[in-house]
Amino acid sequence: MYFDTHAHYDNPRYKEDRDALLQSLPEHGIELVLVPGYDMPSSRKAIEFAETYPYIYAAVGFHPHDSSKRKPGDLEKLETLTQNPRVKAVGEIGLDYHYDYSPRDVQMECFRLHMELARKVKLPVIVHQREAAEDTLAVLRDYRDVPGVVHCFSGSVEVAREILNMGWYISFTGVITYSNARKSHEVIRYAPRDRIMLETDAPYMAPVPYRGKRNSSLYMPEITESLAEIWEVSLEEAARITTENGKRFFGI
Repeated sequence: MYFDTHAHYDNPRYKEDRDALLQSLPEHGIELVLVPGYDMPSSRKAIEFAETYPYIYAAVGFHPHDSSKRKPGDLEKLETLTQNPRVKAVGEIGLDYHYDYSPRDVQMECFRLHMELARKVKLPVIVHQREAAEDTLAVLRDYRDVPGVVHCFSGSVEVAREILNMGWYISFTGVITYSNARKSHEVIRYAPRDRIMLETDAPYMAPVPYRGKRNSSLYMPEITESLAEIWEVSLEEAARITTENGKRFFGI
């Protein structure tokens, strides 16, 4: 019923109960999960999850925080990983100017190299951007033939408009359940319904009433319920639409 299109299950916060949690997802209506990589080890781990659980798929890549960790030959290794049929995207990639854990020029080089890789292997990309909207859009304009999603979208209607006009998708997290999420609600009302996906970004950003706790795909109903209220449709209809969108985007 639900497709959590972005969850980091390699995170150490799942150390104690990871297997039990992942095994329980189908009985709670979680039909599909996409686990993205953020460096080489996590990309390999995402594939391991995907090969263990038939309802989990993977993406591979370097997060902007980790772009300075990229070593010579890593991009070629990532290309090899993309040949695994359980890998459905290149990501999580992009730019993050809030923390600047990697120098901005290194982030940009890594971002563009990943876009080139996605173009080569004909996979969509999962893009992270924080306080880097203009530079992110500049890159996307240079790769209009590469399909993608901006995950954990928190931008304005104006930014969303350009992303959507490129044929891209946008994805929302449990943040849409927060009382100060007015801007996200405006974007949701503006965007075509067939271009919206939902995610937990677990273990981060748990929705109300679990805010501040460890997040997981089990909280997808709370996120979907908020979307349903904005759309003025049933929970089941919102779940159906967003799951279909995710399947179409990732080719599942």
